Amino acid sequence: MNRTDDWPPKPQNIALAQQSLWSAWWVGDADGLRSAYAATGSAGGYEAQTKEHSFEPLTSRQGGLIPTIARLFWGRPSVGSGRKAGLHVPIPADIATASADLLFSEPPQFVLEGEDNLRKSMGENYVPSKSQARIDEVLNDGGFHSTLIEAGEVSSALGGGWLRLVWDTEIEQHVMVEAVAADSAFGEWRWGKLMAVTFFTEFKDKATDQEVIRHLERHESGAVIHSLYRGQVDKLGPAVDLASHPDTAGIAEMVGKDGVTLDEATRQVTIPTGIKGLTAAYVANMRPQRRWRKLPGICELGRSDFDGVEPLFDALDETYTSWMRDVRLAKSRILVPEFMLTNMGKGGGSAWDEDQEVYAALNVAPDKSANQITAQQFAIRVAEHADTADALIDQILDAAGYSPSTFGRGTEGMATATEVVSKERKSDRTRDKKCRYWSQTLDPLLSTWLELDALVFKTGASGQVETKWADTTQADPLQLAQTASALRVAEAASTKTLVAMQHADWDEAEIDAEVALILDESGRSVPEPLPFAGEHTDENVPPEGTEPE
Repeated sequence: MNRTDDWPPKPQNIALAQQSLWSAWWVGDADGLRSAYAATGSAGGYEAQTKEHSFEPLTSRQGGLIPTIARLFWGRPSVGSGRKAGLHVPIPADIATASADLLFSEPPQFVLEGEDNLRKSMGENYVPSKSQARIDEVLNDGGFHSTLIEAGEVSSALGGGWLRLVWDTEIEQHVMVEAVAADSAFGEWRWGKLMAVTFFTEFKDKATDQEVIRHLERHESGAVIHSLYRGQVDKLGPAVDLASHPDTAGIAEMVGKDGVTLDEATRQVTIPTGIKGLTAAYVANMRPQRRWRKLPGICELGRSDFDGVEPLFDALDETYTSWMRDVRLAKSRILVPEFMLTNMGKGGGSAWDEDQEVYAALNVAPDKSANQITAQQFAIRVAEHADTADALIDQILDAAGYSPSTFGRGTEGMATATEVVSKERKSDRTRDKKCRYWSQTLDPLLSTWLELDALVFKTGASGQVETKWADTTQADPLQLAQTASALRVAEAASTKTLVAMQHADWDEAEIDAEVALILDESGRSVPEPLPFAGEHTDENVPPEGTEPE
């Protein structure tokens, strides 16, 4: 890279422009939404980017992108000096949170390949292998599970997310997995496979307030490369020493240790990882990416849950804003004739004393309506707004791939377990598809993590890591009990099978102990039979070759 390089690089600038819009919906700040749509519709923004990639330029006043954005609620320019009121309904944030909950409210378990078979074959005598013990210590832990929840929410909103491996012996005695937002890195792909990724962090230069300092961290096979650039908002600028900024000075101090090298020409610091695997990975929220399917370099990115739903978000905000406008306009007001106002003196205006009891009568024209107190209060169109909002929300959730019942909608009255399951099917299908994308990312990355962790911290662990997902997001105990009862009546399952169904997280010993208690309490346990009178036992059987007495 050199000082003339454009920033962001192409075609990643197109993805960043769209991700900034999704981010504005996710954050839900009214000013942020106005700014995002203003940037999208401005010359040199989305319009200029699409021209470069042979999109049809629709930017005339009669039709096209800019007039289309202006017709949106958040895209309309303010008239005059005032800023129009706007109310945002945080349904995009609710969708992102629900997506993370569906995936990780019951966290997946990570196991070494073949460890399940070992556990089953050894039963109560099972002892985790060294590698599995390390996996349990670090990955099957609340800290990593929290990281996955964070990554799941970001991925839902921005169409995907990055996971990278980092290590610092002063902080943790294991390699850490960090979640990074999709709009903070650029990937390099070959035949759909991630070959390298560059993470970037931007700092404003406090001295000039004009220049932008960017730290680029490139992960490729066998190495992590750090570099620092001083440029402008739209230019990367020349490379500078990593030691010149406090956030990267620590990396410069690593040169000469553990094989870390400095390229004097490019001022890049290379940290060897000692492994072939890539120490970063991208997880797609959903594919295919319809917007950029013909654009190499970004067609591999995932699709946001907000993709194509933005106009419905906009209409819902407009509906609620109109509803609240009705509330404001419908506040009770009274109109009083001018003679009822008290003069507050020169420059003080007039005021009405609502507690005054006596007013001087005026000799006015026969029409006395102007002398009367008039109450004014407009109607609030509650039903119309509520019905419109409900229809929009249902359409939003359907377009995003979720069942309304996931968000507590449409659950009025008593519903059978079958009805509840039926209403949740769309959300379950969406979750199943996302689980596949996450497994495709987690399995190879965590296998690389195990290898890198063993190299850095001398654990001796090795092997391939597999992700085991829970069958459902949350099993309903009542529904499980009803199913177990039906199977018991039909004599279609043993007591042990029913206990295992009700307690999926129990091991073999706990299940066997519970079965024994159930059989004892129900009187169905059968004691060992006693020998019949006169029956030969080991004690009274005469030795072979002797006659009985």
